[in-house]
Amino acid sequence: MKKRIHLAFDLSWTQVETQWRIPGSWVDRHHPNIGMFEEVARTAERGGFDMIFFGDSTGIPNTWGDSIDDAVRYGVAWPRLDMSPWVTAMSRVTSHLGFGLTYASTFMHPFYTARLLNSLDHITNGRIAFNVITSQRRADYANYGYDELVDHNTRYERLEEFIDVCRKLWSSVDPDAFVWNRTTGQVADPAKVRPINHVGEFFKVKGPLSVVPSPQGHPIVIQAGGSPRGTRAAAHVADHVFGLMKSIPLMIKQRDDLDQALVAEKRDPLQVGILWSSRAIVGETEREAQVLRESLIADVAPQAVGAWLSHNTGYDMSRLPERFSLAELQQRIVAANASPVGFVHLLAKKYGDTAEITRDEFFHYGLRAATGYDITMAGTAAQVADSFEEVFEATGSRGGFMLSISQAAPRAVIMNIIDLLVPELRRRGRYHSAYAGRTLRENLAS
Repeated sequence: MKKRIHLAFDLSWTQVETQWRIPGSWVDRHHPNIGMFEEVARTAERGGFDMIFFGDSTGIPNTWGDSIDDAVRYGVAWPRLDMSPWVTAMSRVTSHLGFGLTYASTFMHPFYTARLLNSLDHITNGRIAFNVITSQRRADYANYGYDELVDHNTRYERLEEFIDVCRKLWSSVDPDAFVWNRTTGQVADPAKVRPINHVGEFFKVKGPLSVVPSPQGHPIVIQAGGSPRGTRAAAHVADHVFGLMKSIPLMIKQRDDLDQALVAEKRDPLQVGILWSSRAIVGETEREAQVLRESLIADVAPQAVGAWLSHNTGYDMSRLPERFSLAELQQRIVAANASPVGFVHLLAKKYGDTAEITRDEFFHYGLRAATGYDITMAGTAAQVADSFEEVFEATGSRGGFMLSISQAAPRAVIMNIIDLLVPELRRRGRYHSAYAGRTLRENLAS
């Protein structure tokens, strides 16, 4: 039997968005409205999607020109909501769909986060995933009292300890600890409720967690590290990995590197999937889909691209000279403590570390990255399914795709995926016909 592809929607406002301008989008001057989120959730569940995922950052991009103005003006990576209350509403109109929430271990405390996610796992009947990130964005740091970014490796060391503490807390109350004996009045068995007494480099937490164990026990943990240090962290903490879409050879390498890191952690690589971040635009015809893809990069202000690139690299791209080397720019990004992998890293891989580029050329490629154009698979359902199968098989047939669908997307973009692509994948034996279990953990394991 063919291995099944898992699908999730990434409903983050993470890129330079243009689709909200197309008639039929959910967005209007009253955005956000709960009806929009509920409708997307019902539609995703109708298509058998495993999860709706919400990336997050908490600062308005301000690296470009040392100002938030262009990010505010063009909606670059904002507005961003704390999605936990919205997920509660979405879970009430669905039964199987999972929900991925993002919090930064760089700023949050594990006790608070473990308790919050436990509560949400109860509300959703076991359908919560935790996307744990390390922040590399200066706007986020400024909101939490930092003047500078924390060192790259230190960020991941904190993340690993953060998840270790969360897992100790989630295990600090046994699943059968609560007895609720009406005759004796006993609520729980003290022998099954234990402090964790954690003392580490970053956290000191006594515990135990003051909650009833949730349906999944431990929410699914997702992590997106792509650098060598990030890959080691993913192998230590992640149930599934969120990977950036890039050339197939580079994705194969990431899968191989992750497998080696998992073995070093004494974990089974077959149990850890990668959900590749991508976009899918499906049309009745190839031309219809390609026209929608081209609309992603239509009439985008260069300042919006600059704000996005600067926010995601930690380097002010307004300071770029008319001509420069990609290697030098990458060195400056790494020196600024941002992630060593990202748009500039991939561009250097494509054209060579010593390649020089003009400012206009750089912003041309930046436009395609900032809008998601380069990771967009556009075509008929059969063409997109072909692309999915090629990537899925080349990267080990474990995991699937996290499809970036902006909150601004027209309804047709989502409906065509559900009504055209999903039936095509089912026809090929690549997609389930019904949910395998009750919890998100059970469904992702199928």
